[in-house]
Amino acid sequence: MDKYQSQVEKAIATLNEDLPTLFEKDISYDIYRKDIFFKDPVNQFKWKFNYRIIFWTLRFHGQLFFTELYFDLHDVEQIAPDMILANWTVRGRLRLPWKADLFFNGYSNYKLDEDGLIYEHIDTWDREPKAILKQFLPQ
Repeated sequence: MDKYQSQVEKAIATLNEDLPTLFEKDISYDIYRKDIFFKDPVNQFKWKFNYRIIFWTLRFHGQLFFTELYFDLHDVEQIAPDMILANWTVRGRLRLPWKADLFFNGYSNYKLDEDGLIYEHIDTWDREPKAILKQFLPQ
């Protein structure tokens, strides 16, 4: 196996290990380039420092606002020589008297450079952020 494919397999193994517990503990950052670009329906930024902050923020707000919060990882696969796709579901229960439930599906598209490091992470959700926020309101 060549060095590139070995690094891709390391990235896949790391994502499989990190993502299911991202609301509980920090992820590993050695599979990402320092100038990583991240985008989801509500955020967009560049650089590993900011990438670390987004994961810290997810953990902090997750513990503050939810009694339960899960990142269900369905699969992680290499879909092209330079691309990894992760399919997932976020589900949880808010710390509200009416115990609002949160649920949405999404996928993360990771692009790899010539060394097999992730330089771009784009998240796509199955609904608009506004529709996700509506789940917090009393039914």
